[in-house]
Amino acid sequence: MKGGKEEADSSNKDSKKRKRGNKSHKEETKKKKKPSSTSVSRTQKKISNVGNSTKSLSFLDKMKARLSGGHFRMINEKLYTCSGEEALSYFKEDPSLFNMYHVGYQEQMAQWPEQPVSIIIQWLKDHSPSLVVADFGCGDARLSRSVKNKVFSFDLVAHNSSVVACDMANTPLENSSIDVAVFCLSLMGTNFPSYLREAERVLKQSGWLLIAEVKSRFDPTNGGADPNRFSKAICELGFYSVSKDFSNKMFILFYFKKKEKLKSKNDIDWPSLKPCLYKRR
Repeated sequence: MKGGKEEADSSNKDSKKRKRGNKSHKEETKKKKKPSSTSVSRTQKKISNVGNSTKSLSFLDKMKARLSGGHFRMINEKLYTCSGEEALSYFKEDPSLFNMYHVGYQEQMAQWPEQPVSIIIQWLKDHSPSLVVADFGCGDARLSRSVKNKVFSFDLVAHNSSVVACDMANTPLENSSIDVAVFCLSLMGTNFPSYLREAERVLKQSGWLLIAEVKSRFDPTNGGADPNRFSKAICELGFYSVSKDFSNKMFILFYFKKKEKLKSKNDIDWPSLKPCLYKRR
């Protein structure tokens, strides 16, 4: 009996020792796992540096975008306030400005829910692929790449080998050699009527004249031209109006056909088209 009690007492003592030992071991483990203040400080510095680096990159990207946007607005304003001949000379001096302009232009177009060139491309696809097209102010010549028609692409700078660099008032095309003349957001020069006269010269009788322009340029309540007056001037040039499309929020579309055997007037009262200038952000 005594022996059993002593064994029980001994067993209880051993159990208590083991518990104390386990508790001591746990405390030591916690002490080991707890990071030092130096380690925490280093980690915080790394996180801070990453955050500062991200902010710095973000700032630089914003500054680059602002500079790029500023150059685009400057060139854009120049194109709307000078003649085509002056613009051609301007880009001949520094062709890189043309690339800079078109980068900004594409960024602006990316914000539009629909692009007028897409509608014109579809219009051509709905007509005969045998129609010969002249794209006045073609930019990156997307039109020529998107249709089966033969397309003559003209702009102030040859963006690629398919583009002819020239003043759009003086193209190398023969008289009455074109079925469709396209001006897609390209009536920018102060002498834009001379571009339309050139289109009249190169178009065959009953040939199509398609014009897409920024809608604000034809808003008489906000300094824009009266679209009816604009249409009348083109009719006096030797065309008749087939239709107008005002349904899009961003741009307006005009469809004309060249009249048969009718000499155009020289003293046409052309309205001034409001320059499309982008606001600073």
